Amino acid sequence: MAVPPSTVVDPIHKSDSVKSGVLFKYAEVKPADQNGFRERFTAAPANLNWLSCAEYELTEGATSNTLAHAADESLLFMWKGSVSVTVNDQTYTLAPYDTLYIPKGAAYQISNSSADTAKVIRCSATADNVHPVHYSSFAEYSKREDRIRKLSGKDVFMMFDVPEAADKLIAGYTFFQAHQRSWPPHNHTDQEETYIFIKGHGAMEVYESPEKMCFVTSVNEGDAVTIPMMNYHPVFSQESPLEFIWCIAGARYWVGDKNKDFMAGKGDQITT
Repeated sequence: MAVPPSTVVDPIHKSDSVKSGVLFKYAEVKPADQNGFRERFTAAPANLNWLSCAEYELTEGATSNTLAHAADESLLFMWKGSVSVTVNDQTYTLAPYDTLYIPKGAAYQISNSSADTAKVIRCSATADNVHPVHYSSFAEYSKREDRIRKLSGKDVFMMFDVPEAADKLIAGYTFFQAHQRSWPPHNHTDQEETYIFIKGHGAMEVYESPEKMCFVTSVNEGDAVTIPMMNYHPVFSQESPLEFIWCIAGARYWVGDKNKDFMAGKGDQITT
C-alpha cells in the first residue's frame, strides 16, 4: 500500500480543474519488504495521471525478484551505493546517480554485490510502446555540455532527454548551491512531474496561483513531492547544497529548452 501522503495544497482552495500537489515524507515510508521493495506513491493518491514511484533497497549480496511492468515504461535512478541490472540478458553496472531506462514490459533484475546497502529509485509512467533500453552514466553526462543546463546558482543534468526514445518520460537531476531559489516560477499545461530530494535540506512551494499559495516546508533527503499540471513549483535551498531528481511524464521537453526566459531568469512566472 502507498504511504499516507501529506497534502501540499488544501483542495478546498483549489479550482476544480487543477489538482493538488502531494508531499510524501521519507520518514513515513514503511520499511522495505522481504524483497527490498517499498512503494513511494501510485498515480491516483498522488493526484497524477501517469506517474508512480518506488524504491528498491538491497543489502549486501541481495538480488531482487525478476521485475516487469506490463503497462509502464520506467527509469531507475541509482541513489546510494551501486548495483548491476540485467535487462533482456544485458547487464548494466549503475554507479551513484546513473540512470537506466526500462522499456514497457521488459523483465529485469537488480543485484547488489557491494558491501554497502544500495538504494535505487524507480519512476514509471504508463506507455503504449516499447522502446530500447538506455543507460546514462552520470560520470560522463555531468561533463558533457550538451547534457548540462547552467542556471544562476544551480545546474541541471539531462539524464534522459528528448533524443532518447520514450512515450512520456524525461528526467534528470538538479543541483542547487546554498541559499538559492527557482526563478522564475513555472508551470506546465501538458506535463506532470515529481521531485525526489536525494541530498540536503530545503523548502518547496506548490500552488495554482500566488493568491492560492501554500508551502511545503522542510523537504529533506528522501522526500517526494508530486506536481500535477498547472501547479507552480519553486524550490529553495537553505544553508547547504540541495539535490533532487526531477521526473516528468507527458509532453517531452524541459522548460528551459522551450522557454529561453526561464534560462535567463526573466519574468514573474512562465507557463509552458
